[in-house]
Amino acid sequence: MSNAELAVSYAALILADDKVDITADKLQTLIKAAGIEDVEPIWTSLFAKALEGKDVKDLLLNVGSGGGAAAAAPSGGAAAGGDAAAEEKPAEKEEEAKEESDEDMGFGLFD
Repeated sequence: MSNAELAVSYAALILADDKVDITADKLQTLIKAAGIEDVEPIWTSLFAKALEGKDVKDLLLNVGSGGGAAAAAPSGGAAAGGDAAAEEKPAEKEEEAKEESDEDMGFGLFD
């Protein structure tokens, strides 16, 4: 991650922690106040558009819970996120078993 991306990420976290809407102007203001000069305005615009209408704290809390939990989180909260993560584990085991069965066929990719 470049210094510009890191600076914008930290600025977005600061704004989210203060419960302030994340906009390109506010991100740029925080970055300039920190004395970081090498951040192009495109980074603040990209981050502002990507985080528009999203709760950054929820994004951080659901990082490791998988795709199903992130979709369930807005309607069901943390309990639904835990249930969705538990439901995904058997599917992962099935995929692993399927991959292992392909290896038993007696030929490989480079045979």
